Amino acid sequence: MKVSELAKSAGVTAETVRHYVREGLLHPERHPDNGYQLFAHADLERLRFIQRARTLGFGVAEIREILAHADQGDSPCPMVRDLLASRLPEIQARIAELQALAARMEQALETWAEMPDGTPDGHSLCRLIESFPEPLRDNLRDNHERGNDCHRTPIGATSSEETP
Repeated sequence: MKVSELAKSAGVTAETVRHYVREGLLHPERHPDNGYQLFAHADLERLRFIQRARTLGFGVAEIREILAHADQGDSPCPMVRDLLASRLPEIQARIAELQALAARMEQALETWAEMPDGTPDGHSLCRLIESFPEPLRDNLRDNHERGNDCHRTPIGATSSEETP
């Protein structure tokens, strides 16, 4: 199969296939006459495996490691379990952060519903945002220590919030 045929069979774009080739996840043969990348049915199965791994939240580097174990005849299953077990609490924390963000957004919209629009006057940029409570200093410090910058930490974030 050519790139486009593999992509169509797997329901992805040709660029996705090329990306996985560049990342070393797929290893096509080369046509001897024209140099086209040629993929076997096993590559389709591997691509489907990659897609499943992506839907479970695995990154390209992790998938590369999983495939390397399998290619060497070693079971990657213990590593896969460990990766998911360590990632699940992070995902659950992120969900809680997003729920808190949604609540802050709802609160802001409710508060701002009757507020008039203002124009910047040298003292105020946007009174809607400025009317929202400032984050606690401890929250800013906690977020900074976790590697979150002020651009990614929503105003009013709680100390349990961080971004991925």
